[in-house]
Amino acid sequence: MRVQVLAFLLPVLALAGCGSPVAPSNGPASPEGKLRVAVIPKGTTHEFWKSVNAGAQEAGNEFGVEVIWKGPLKEDDREEQIKVVENFITQKVDGIVLAPLDDTALRLPVDTAQKSGIPVLIFDSALKDVETVSFVATDSFRGGQIAGERMAELLGGSGRVIVLRYQEGSASTTQREEGFLKAAQEAGLKVVSSNQYAGATVETAQRASENLLSRFRKADGLDLEGIFCPNESSTFGMLRALQGASLAGKVRFVGFDASPKLVAALEAGEIDGLVLQDPHKMGYLAVKTLVSHLRGEQVEKRIDTGAVLATKENRSEPDIAKLLAPPQS
Repeated sequence: MRVQVLAFLLPVLALAGCGSPVAPSNGPASPEGKLRVAVIPKGTTHEFWKSVNAGAQEAGNEFGVEVIWKGPLKEDDREEQIKVVENFITQKVDGIVLAPLDDTALRLPVDTAQKSGIPVLIFDSALKDVETVSFVATDSFRGGQIAGERMAELLGGSGRVIVLRYQEGSASTTQREEGFLKAAQEAGLKVVSSNQYAGATVETAQRASENLLSRFRKADGLDLEGIFCPNESSTFGMLRALQGASLAGKVRFVGFDASPKLVAALEAGEIDGLVLQDPHKMGYLAVKTLVSHLRGEQVEKRIDTGAVLATKENRSEPDIAKLLAPPQS
């Protein structure tokens, strides 16, 4: 009976000690003693996530842990991402690195994981009201401000601009949108539309872009001077819509993230700026930080992986060129 009582009390005491929901390290779950870390992206199709995976795998190799990469195909599949988290809880991995595609829907599975003794680190996009090991991400609000400042520079502090948002529930892109709006409005730009959403894919983004642009068409072009999109798929969807309407290069356009086609458009003058994150660094530091926690080390609660602006003029600078074509898995 005494053994049963102790078995019941130990996990309760472990959680009650400091009132923190962050799970303690329980040691390697794999029989050979190698730590197993699950890395769960928002989606698996964007170029961004391929670079995150490359960074995560590099950290796994460097620190001698097994990195298991699995996520939903599309960035709007909340149920699938929840299922992936639940499956890793069942597998009893040693830790989870998660980019939540919704800032509230993933709270319960994350809480369940940590109460099961599996520490969780959040990266890329924040999760509301849940304490985790650390948050590794771009300062998205600042990234949006960088885009807004670039637009103000391009337009000389005046002009009509639109924002095509990404999707509701995505904390990172919402912060970028708000950062852009703040910078644009402070500079004197007039935001004439900021309530339309691109959706999770390039295809939905292109349709949303075509519908949005149709509202501002006039005989000789568009009744606006600037466009901002907050991530890779929304930027590419808007680019396609502009190209299809023979409007590419005829309106100032600032986007977010990089892919070969977006870089080509930057070089061609069809995009006037891309705010770049460092996805490889993000994946690397996310895994490194969680492994440090699992090994009993103190870690920072917030790690900013940085954001910079790429333009046609600075694209060949070594630091910019590296981010325009980051390593991929």
